[in-house]
Amino acid sequence: MQDFKKKFWLEKFDCFSVTGKDARKFLNGITTSNILNSGNKVIKTCWLTPNGVLRALIEIIFLEGKLEVIILMGNTHEIIDYFNQIIFPADDVLLSEPFLVNRIQEIDESNSWRTYLPIFFKIDDKEFEIYKNKLNLLNPNDLKLWKINQAIPSLEMEINGKNNPLELGLQDLIDFNKGCYLGQETMSKIKNVSSLKQEIRIWKSFESNLNLDVEDKNLYINSAKDISVGKITSFFRSDSQIKGLAMIKRKYLEEGSYFFSEIFGKIVINKSVGSIFL
Repeated sequence: MQDFKKKFWLEKFDCFSVTGKDARKFLNGITTSNILNSGNKVIKTCWLTPNGVLRALIEIIFLEGKLEVIILMGNTHEIIDYFNQIIFPADDVLLSEPFLVNRIQEIDESNSWRTYLPIFFKIDDKEFEIYKNKLNLLNPNDLKLWKINQAIPSLEMEINGKNNPLELGLQDLIDFNKGCYLGQETMSKIKNVSSLKQEIRIWKSFESNLNLDVEDKNLYINSAKDISVGKITSFFRSDSQIKGLAMIKRKYLEEGSYFFSEIFGKIVINKSVGSIFL
């Protein structure tokens, strides 16, 4: 019998295994969360550039004697290639080839996507179809809209080689007390001086006619385009609404503020329940 009260997010993701006695120490040094003391919990974490820019959003879980790395957002082959390059000859670490996993998670509109624990099924797991058929799964369009409402960053959009995880509302995925990791110096500097220049916000358009041929993704304080307040990074158009994500300069972050876009006309911005800032 299906449970229609609860809603679930089902999606396939790339995954690879990290094995060897140094596996936890290795991942701890290149991700933002504390992997050493994670036990068997699902750890949500980030992979950054040395300058603290977000490159990938990942989950790590210990299963059947292996650390499984699930790529929620990021370039899987780029991640594996980089990880392989920094394994020292003395390290007891081995990475597997990538494979797909089915990931299922309960969701709702009022809590962050980090609230509920995911469940993973291997592609050939016979129990998966039985389990899946009992759930009320979001359809692809509803899932896209929910992800925007959660401000989950997407590759080549919010994960664009410029934005750091603190700007993207992922502060809870950064462990400021653990030892050295890739991008740590920048994260600590931003935290200590509270120097975020921008933050991610959801926006909603009030217009029905869009100028999609226009290339100007800037948001302005008014239709005269006197002052640029930020930049649109992504959007989704459904039958009933047009919503998206934008990076907004901190001085213009007042909740419910109205701005102007050459593409989307008058818009309103709001903070996502999925965003946690300093």
